[in-house]
Amino acid sequence: MLAGIDALISRMFPAANVAANTTTNYEIAPQEVCAFMRQMRAEKLDFLGIYHSHPNSKNEPSPRDIERAYYSEVAYFIVSPQADPPVRAFSIRDGKVEELRIEVE
Repeated sequence: MLAGIDALISRMFPAANVAANTTTNYEIAPQEVCAFMRQMRAEKLDFLGIYHSHPNSKNEPSPRDIERAYYSEVAYFIVSPQADPPVRAFSIRDGKVEELRIEVE
Protein backbone atom coordinates (compact mmCIF):
# COMPACT_ATOMS: atom_id res chain seq x y z
CA MET A 1 0.00 0.00 0.00
CA LEU A 2 1.16 3.56 -0.70
CA ALA A 3 0.63 6.72 1.33
CA GLY A 4 1.64 10.36 1.34
CA ILE A 5 0.31 13.90 1.33
CA ASP A 6 -1.32 15.88 -1.47
CA ALA A 7 -0.94 13.11 -4.10
CA LEU A 8 2.81 12.81 -3.41
CA ILE A 9 3.64 9.25 -2.39
CA SER A 10 6.24 9.24 0.36
CA ARG A 11 5.65 5.98 2.21
CA MET A 12 5.31 2.32 1.22
CA PHE A 13 3.63 -0.33 3.33
CA PRO A 14 4.75 -3.69 1.89
CA ALA A 15 2.26 -6.47 2.53
CA ALA A 16 2.40 -10.22 2.41
CA ASN A 17 0.45 -11.87 -0.39
CA VAL A 18 -1.98 -14.24 1.33
CA ALA A 19 -3.83 -15.35 -1.81
CA ALA A 20 -4.42 -19.08 -2.18
CA ASN A 21 -2.50 -19.04 -5.49
CA THR A 22 0.19 -16.39 -5.22
CA THR A 23 1.46 -16.98 -8.75
CA THR A 24 -1.72 -15.57 -10.31
CA ASN A 25 -3.41 -13.56 -7.53
CA TYR A 26 -2.67 -11.09 -4.81
CA GLU A 27 -4.55 -10.48 -1.61
CA ILE A 28 -3.68 -8.58 1.53
CA ALA A 29 -4.99 -9.98 4.82
CA PRO A 30 -7.80 -7.76 6.19
CA GLN A 31 -6.04 -7.35 9.55
CA GLU A 32 -2.92 -6.10 7.74
CA VAL A 33 -5.00 -3.58 5.76
CA CYS A 34 -6.54 -2.33 9.02
CA ALA A 35 -3.10 -2.03 10.64
CA PHE A 36 -1.81 -0.02 7.66
CA MET A 37 -4.86 2.27 7.77
CA ARG A 38 -4.31 2.91 11.50
CA GLN A 39 -0.63 3.65 10.88
CA MET A 40 -1.49 6.06 8.03
CA ARG A 41 -3.94 7.92 10.29
CA ALA A 42 -1.38 8.06 13.10
CA GLU A 43 1.21 9.51 10.70
CA LYS A 44 -1.40 11.87 9.15
CA LEU A 45 -0.88 10.35 5.69
CA ASP A 46 -3.42 9.89 2.92
CA PHE A 47 -4.02 6.45 1.42
CA LEU A 48 -2.90 7.03 -2.18
CA GLY A 49 -2.33 3.70 -3.86
CA ILE A 50 -1.92 -0.02 -4.07
CA TYR A 51 0.86 -1.74 -5.95
CA HIS A 52 1.49 -5.27 -7.12
CA SER A 53 3.46 -7.01 -9.83
CA HIS A 54 2.74 -8.95 -12.98
CA PRO A 55 6.13 -10.69 -13.23
CA ASN A 56 5.29 -12.68 -16.36
CA SER A 57 2.91 -10.41 -18.24
CA LYS A 58 2.15 -6.84 -19.22
CA ASN A 59 1.61 -4.24 -16.52
CA GLU A 60 -2.02 -3.54 -17.27
CA PRO A 61 -4.99 -4.41 -15.06
CA SER A 62 -6.28 -7.93 -15.51
CA PRO A 63 -10.03 -8.62 -15.35
CA ARG A 64 -9.48 -9.82 -11.78
CA ASP A 65 -7.57 -6.61 -10.89
CA ILE A 66 -10.51 -4.59 -12.20
CA GLU A 67 -13.04 -6.74 -10.35
CA ARG A 68 -11.14 -6.38 -7.06
CA ALA A 69 -10.39 -2.64 -7.27
CA TYR A 70 -12.22 -1.91 -4.02
CA TYR A 71 -10.66 1.51 -3.40
CA SER A 72 -11.80 3.69 -6.28
CA GLU A 73 -10.14 6.81 -4.85
CA VAL A 74 -6.58 5.44 -5.03
CA ALA A 75 -4.16 4.70 -7.86
CA TYR A 76 -3.35 1.11 -8.76
CA PHE A 77 0.32 0.63 -9.69
CA ILE A 78 1.36 -2.46 -11.62
CA VAL A 79 5.02 -3.40 -11.99
CA SER A 80 6.36 -5.75 -14.68
CA PRO A 81 9.94 -6.50 -15.68
CA GLN A 82 8.47 -7.62 -19.04
CA ALA A 83 7.20 -4.13 -19.93
CA ASP A 84 8.50 -0.74 -20.95
CA PRO A 85 7.90 1.31 -18.88
CA PRO A 86 8.11 -1.23 -16.04
CA VAL A 87 5.70 0.71 -13.79
CA ARG A 88 2.28 2.00 -14.80
CA ALA A 89 -0.55 3.48 -12.71
CA PHE A 90 -4.29 3.32 -13.23
CA SER A 91 -7.50 4.73 -11.89
CA ILE A 92 -10.08 1.94 -11.68
CA ARG A 93 -13.63 3.09 -10.97
CA ASP A 94 -16.85 1.18 -11.60
CA GLY A 95 -15.05 -1.23 -13.93
CA LYS A 96 -13.55 1.58 -16.01
CA VAL A 97 -9.78 1.81 -16.32
CA GLU A 98 -7.87 5.00 -17.04
CA GLU A 99 -4.08 5.17 -17.17
CA LEU A 100 -2.52 7.83 -14.94
CA ARG A 101 0.64 9.79 -15.59
CA ILE A 102 3.44 9.12 -13.10
CA GLU A 103 5.76 11.97 -12.15
CA VAL A 104 8.97 11.31 -10.25
CA GLU A 105 10.45 14.10 -8.12
